[in-house]
Amino acid sequence: MFKDLDPLLHSQLRLAIMSLLISVKEADFVFLKEQTGATSGNLSVQIDKLREAGYIDVEKMFQGKMPRTVCRINRVGVEAFNAYVKALQDYLK
Repeated sequence: MFKDLDPLLHSQLRLAIMSLLISVKEADFVFLKEQTGATSGNLSVQIDKLREAGYIDVEKMFQGKMPRTVCRINRVGVEAFNAYVKALQDYLK
């Protein structure tokens, strides 16, 4: 039968973040905001949810005097994303 879809990845914005991160080594907050069109507050909340789930690693630093947040998908996140895509493909068969 059909597998359950990961509710964490079933959110449009979280899925967009994961889709972007799976194709790059890392992405900063500004890039993710521009690509997704999300507000800063919403993007921040969704990044925190993905980090808390163990799907991404987040590094906060300063570049000069400006804060910079960099996100990277990790092994757990790649596995979760691939399982989600596989489950979706099964729905489409």
